[in-house]
This record gives sequence, C-alpha cells and structure tokens, in this order.
Amino acid sequence: MNILLIAFDTLSARHMSCYGHTRRTSPNLDDLAKASILCEQMYCPCIPTHPSYTTIFTGQFPVTHQIISHGGSVELDFKRPWLPRLMSQAGFTTCAFDNLARGKRWFLRGWEFYIDPGVRPLSRASLTCEDINSRALPWLRQHSREKLFMFIHYWDTHTPYEPPQKYRRLFYEGDDPCDPANTRLEPMKKQIWWDDWGYGVPGKRTWFRRLSEDFGGREITDAEYIRAQYEGEIKYADDHIMELIEALEEEGIAEETLVIITSDHGEMMYKHDIFFDHHGLYDPDIHVPLIVRWPGGLPGGVRVPALVQHVDLAPTILEAAGVPIPGEMEGTSLLPLLRGETDSSPYQALYTEECTRQAKWAIRTDRHKFILSRQPDLHGTPTRELYDLAADPQELNNICETGPDLAAALESQLESWIAAMVEKNALEDDPVRAQGPSLVSDWRRWLEEHGYC
Repeated sequence: MNILLIAFDTLSARHMSCYGHTRRTSPNLDDLAKASILCEQMYCPCIPTHPSYTTIFTGQFPVTHQIISHGGSVELDFKRPWLPRLMSQAGFTTCAFDNLARGKRWFLRGWEFYIDPGVRPLSRASLTCEDINSRALPWLRQHSREKLFMFIHYWDTHTPYEPPQKYRRLFYEGDDPCDPANTRLEPMKKQIWWDDWGYGVPGKRTWFRRLSEDFGGREITDAEYIRAQYEGEIKYADDHIMELIEALEEEGIAEETLVIITSDHGEMMYKHDIFFDHHGLYDPDIHVPLIVRWPGGLPGGVRVPALVQHVDLAPTILEAAGVPIPGEMEGTSLLPLLRGETDSSPYQALYTEECTRQAKWAIRTDRHKFILSRQPDLHGTPTRELYDLAADPQELNNICETGPDLAAALESQLESWIAAMVEKNALEDDPVRAQGPSLVSDWRRWLEEHGYC
C-alpha cells in the first residue's frame, strides 16, 4: 500500500463547505469527502505550526514531546518516535514536499527525499499549490511502482492571502472594500500586524497595500474583504488538489493508496480581537479538517462525529501500513472507527494548548469549552472562559460567571489531566507555565513604542 498525507497549512474546517460553511469554498474536497470518510470533529492538541506537526509525526502530546511553541528554544529529543523514520524502516520510500526543516531540523528525519520547492522563490509565502504540484506530480509518477509514504505541505491558506485575481471577488459580499465608513479593521491599528500587513508604515509595500492596488491604491477598510481572500485561497487550493488524486488514478494505485487530508491548525479572521492569525484556542483555530480516502481498505460516503485529534494520525497510518505502533505513542488508531467497527468516540474530552502568542490551555467536550490562561494575554482576554458550543458556536458569550459550577468542574478536570501528564513525563511544572509564550516580546515592545501600554 501507499500513504499520501496532505496538509493545507492554516486551513480551518469552519471555512470549508464540506464542514457546513455557507460559501462553497471547497467543491472538489466536498465531492471527495462524499466518496470518502469525513471526521466532523478533528481538533489540534496544540497550535501553531511547529508543535502541531511535531505532534502529528510523533503521535505524542506536546506536554510529552516538549515542543509546545512555535520558534521556541527546546529541541526535539531524537529518541521520540517519528513517523517518517518508522515508515522508512518498514521499507517505504519516504518523500516530503515541505519546508518545515528550514526552521527546525528535526523535520528532516526519516525522509529519503526532502524536496523544498520554496527555495526557488525564497519565500514560503509566495509558494503556491501549483509550485508544489509541479514537483510532486512528476516525483509521484516516477516512483509509483514503489511502496510510498508521501507528505505534501501546501501553504496557500497561510497569510498573506493573495489568491490569483479570479478568486479575489468570489466570496466578498460587500460593495466597496475601501468604504471609509467601514470600521471593521480599526482595532487592528493597535496591533503589531498593522505595521507588518496593513498601512502602519508609510511607503512599505505590505500585504494590504498589494491588495489595494486592485482598487487604485485606496485603503482597504473592510475586514470581510480580507476574509474573502482567505476563502479565495481555499478555493484556489481546492481547484488543484484533484491533480494529485487524478495522478493516483492514472498510475493505477488509487485503490491501494491511503489519502489523509488535514491541517496543522485553523485561522482567526477578526473575532476575539485576533486579526488573520493563528493564536487563540477558539474553534476556528483548533478545528481542522480530516478527510480519509482508501478505496481498497475503507468504506466511502461516511461522516464520523466522534472527537479525534492530531495525535491519532501516526498510530492510524502505522496500523494501516501493518507497522507496529510504538508504545510511546499516546494517540489512538482510528481504523476501527473509520471501518465502522465501533461508533464510540475514543475521547470524552480533548485538551489543547498554546504557548506562542498566548500561554493557555483548553478542555473541549462535545458541548462545552473551558479556556484557562497561565498569564494575561495582550488582548486583555479574561483568564477564565467558558462557552456553550451548542448555543454559542462562535464562542462570543463567556458564561463563566453564570455557570460557575460547570467552569470549576472543567477547570478541575483540565488541571488534573495536566498534572497527570507532568507526573508521567517527570516534569517539574506545566511547560506552558514554565516556558511562557515564545513570540510576545516584539509585540509588547511595539505596544510600548506606540504608547498602547
């Protein structure tokens, strides 16, 4: 058999039509999902990129593998289980189309071929799905008679969102994105991203200014237009994903190839004072897609409602490939769930953390989410948040004060899980509290320089 693991960086399930989004952003993936298995509740145990992909490849929670932040100083212990290495040792030809190893060298481990198309444009932001496919498709055809484990990492849905022109007005429902009466972007002017992406630095050709060129250089004021560019990027990537599926068919290996489509994390548009970034433990950021296709090994046309998470992907792939699952892996193989041999969720609650722009933990059940801050964040968010996800799916109404008993019970459950993991891994303290967020010093300095704190 073969395994094709596809990750769309920064793709939120909440913006995909196959996950109920009202705009048809992902028609090809919608059709693929109808013939495959779609897991409705796939969540991240950690965000953003470095800790998330480390969790996917180790099958361990971040409190165990210790990579809890993006760009942090902790290095991964090479004794940790590592999916690409295990697959290589099992006789698979391993190949990654990726650039994570530019930041952290452990992402090179286990790949016989590591192909980074982004070295040509010298920027991952300008790396498109077409660039990736131009390298991945010839390689796939050349090696299609081998036993393959491929990882393909698309970046289109990551900031800056600048899809090709034909995608830019597809999902914008306003009349004038530069209407001076529109104030949706006003709060962003008090954040560091206004200099990096917006109009805060005169003369700097930022992302927003590049988009403004479509409007004669007028300043974009409507955050909904930026949201529409994100969804345009989803549609752009969706239009090219099928080239991979078609290549499997053309090579005659589709039946024996397990295809897994997911993301490392989602994205916040402009709710909760978070503008077009992936911090905050709200569902648009931690709810990601999981679509599984294996014509020769799994049924199609199935939607799985159970809670599942990134830590389950490595055990699932290993079991499907007939490779022993290391005892150090903490995830659960989803094959029994995907085959319909069970309909019970492997988890009653999921735990997730962030230690990059914020230092927070969250516990999520089918119905509720409780978020606990280890230190105040720069948005001025309450240190304890409780949401009824059925009544308030956008998590806008913090009910900690009106539901104190439930908040206390979930907080106790969360702290107990953290304490158990700290003890299991012989740590001195919760690493989120001990390490602190890795990327706040520049933000805090910017606020001080601009007189905001």
